Amino acid sequence: MAKATLTISSKNYSSWSMRGWLLTKFSGLEFDEIITSPDDASARAEILLLSSSILVPCLRHDGAVVWDTLAIAEYLNEIMPNAGLLPSERIARAHCRSICGEIHSGFTTLRASLPVNLKGHFPGFKIWSRAQSDIDRVCTIWREALSKSGGPFLFGQRSMADAMYAPVVTRFKTYDVKLDSELASYANMIMGLPEMQEWIEAARNEPAEIEELEVEY
Repeated sequence: MAKATLTISSKNYSSWSMRGWLLTKFSGLEFDEIITSPDDASARAEILLLSSSILVPCLRHDGAVVWDTLAIAEYLNEIMPNAGLLPSERIARAHCRSICGEIHSGFTTLRASLPVNLKGHFPGFKIWSRAQSDIDRVCTIWREALSKSGGPFLFGQRSMADAMYAPVVTRFKTYDVKLDSELASYANMIMGLPEMQEWIEAARNEPAEIEELEVEY
C-alpha cells in the first residue's frame, strides 16, 4: 500500500491535528508528517478557531486528498477495515458516528474557553457556566458509552471516538477539570497510550508559542 503524508500544524495547540494524527496512527497506515509552521496564516487561523474552513490536518494517500477530520476517519476505516476505527456492530457504529459528529461540530464554548495547550497546567482554573455545560455533556457522552460497552475504551476496543475525544482529555488535564473515578480512569488510560505519549513529548519539545493561547486566566 502506498505510503501516505499527513499535514498537521502545532502539536502543542492543535486539537484537529492531534485527532487526524491519532486516527492515522490507530489505523496502522504508514505515513510521513508534514508540519506547517504556526506562523503560517492558515495554520494559525485553524488553531485560534478563526477559520471557517479547516484544511489541516490533510491526509494524502494513493491519489486521495482528505482534509476534514471525520472524512479522514471514514477514509481510514475504508482502507484499513481491520483497524477497528468503527465498531463492528451496527448500533454501536451508529452511536460512535453520532458522538464523533457531536465533538466535530459542537462544544464551541469549551474550545474557546479551554484551548488545547499541552505544555500548560492551570490548577484552580475558573470555568464559566457555559463551558461547564459542555464539560458536563462530554462526561455524559463518555459515561453512556463506557456503560454500554463495558470499557475500557468508549466502545470497548479503541476506535475513532477515542481519537476524536483525546484533545478533550488533554484539556481536562491542562485546566484541572475534576472527574469521577470512572472517567478519570478513562482519561488516564488515553493519556498513557503510546501514541499519546509520543505526541505529548513532541509537543513539549516544540519551540514555537502562540501568545494568544498563553494567557493565564
